[in-house]
Amino acid sequence: MKNYTITVNGNVYDVVVEEGAQSAAAPVAAPKAAPRPAAPAPAPAAPKAAAPAPAPAPAAAPAGAAGSIRVEAGAAGKVYSIDAKVGQAVNAGDPVVTIEAMKMEIPVVAPQDGTVASIDVAVGDAIEAGALLATLN
Repeated sequence: MKNYTITVNGNVYDVVVEEGAQSAAAPVAAPKAAPRPAAPAPAPAAPKAAAPAPAPAPAAAPAGAAGSIRVEAGAAGKVYSIDAKVGQAVNAGDPVVTIEAMKMEIPVVAPQDGTVASIDVAVGDAIEAGALLATLN
């Protein structure tokens, strides 16, 4: 279970979400004055989450270090397609990866001429704005 404090139009609500539950109902508390009591609860969970985090970081570092020119996402979304291959020469403006955001397909293009050094995402990956998608040499 995860506890969240949500503010809507100045009203503060405590929400408990159960992961993997089949029912969509989640208990919602009445508005309250101070959201601070819910803040200490996530703090103990942080050390547990910190232990698995270093494992993915080293894997991402070598992939991102392959090229000196970064191709980054302009918006959050999902990787829709990969339009270039490692080793392929691209010109400025050529699509490298296409992302889907808000039911629109958005091509992410090469910022300058180069050769694709690495593709750092896979089709279906959820990405944030500014995420590294590929690198060029």
